[in-house]
Amino acid sequence: MADSTFDLTGKTALVTGGNGGIGLGMAEALAQSGADICIWGQNEEKNKAAAEKLRSYGRKVAAFKCNVCDENQVEESFARTVEALGKVDACFANAGVGSLGTPFHNMDISEWRSVFGVNMEGVFFTFRSAIRHMLQREDGGSLIVTSSLSARHGMPKGEHYAATKAGVVAIVRALAVEYARYRIRANAILPGWIETDMTSPLFNLEKFEKNVIPRIPQRRWGIPADFGPIAVYFASDASAYHSGDAVTIDGGYSCF
Repeated sequence: MADSTFDLTGKTALVTGGNGGIGLGMAEALAQSGADICIWGQNEEKNKAAAEKLRSYGRKVAAFKCNVCDENQVEESFARTVEALGKVDACFANAGVGSLGTPFHNMDISEWRSVFGVNMEGVFFTFRSAIRHMLQREDGGSLIVTSSLSARHGMPKGEHYAATKAGVVAIVRALAVEYARYRIRANAILPGWIETDMTSPLFNLEKFEKNVIPRIPQRRWGIPADFGPIAVYFASDASAYHSGDAVTIDGGYSCF
């Protein structure tokens, strides 16, 4: 008899920022494991392409344009997600923006707030909608946020980014305690150096590659597909007793 522990048939997952990068890597694995998927993103062309790719796995797929900084858009998009797919069992708050590389002493408040708007308030709006939905369900649900190694390591010229990524780890730990009685669990994923559209300008620098690759025991950049298995695990019943954690996926970088 086949092991059905990681079979997501009958489950529905929402992935914000799911039209590319780590988000799409997670969404693909979730669909391959049987889940119906909704993705949110601001680029409608990327949303359409990602949705077509996800439908090739034979699952029901929805895609909505949503700016997670906008409270009303998040609430409306979540309602549309439930209308389209019936429920949300696992909510991946993955949408995020990176640092512009501005020295801290030259950073203006608009840049600071723009990063906090997506990486912190976007998670707040998304998880709040998800929790309100999950509180109405006997099965509860799973909340997962994409954090970063910058939550633990010093990140020069990225203090605002690092602060948001540390902050969301604190949020999921608090949610894990507050909502455990309702069978809602919350966890964070901390990616290391992952090759995506957002990081490609940095990874194309020869000096950066020569300095960083030797510090990664696996001697390669991470790729979006590396996050598929952990996404499936957190969406599945296998993680029913796993909550309040921050799981590092970095090829061994942080321990070398």
